[in-house]
Amino acid sequence: MAGAGAGTAPRMANDAVFHPGQIVPASGIYRCDDTCSHTYESTDVKGHRFPPLPHGCGGTGWVLERAAGHH
Repeated sequence: MAGAGAGTAPRMANDAVFHPGQIVPASGIYRCDDTCSHTYESTDVKGHRFPPLPHGCGGTGWVLERAAGHH
């Protein structure tokens, strides 16, 4: 994958940004798309809706950080 180095979590195509209220396409851990030094993460379940971004976050939505494994 382009831009993925050793130890880097796989990403969805084009680092798609999902906005609060949209349906979660795949279960996993999502991070806000804000490029500041903070890291806000959310564990989301496929079929549920994305939560609002935390207060003070300058991002616009959520990007998949790590997909949930199926056991």
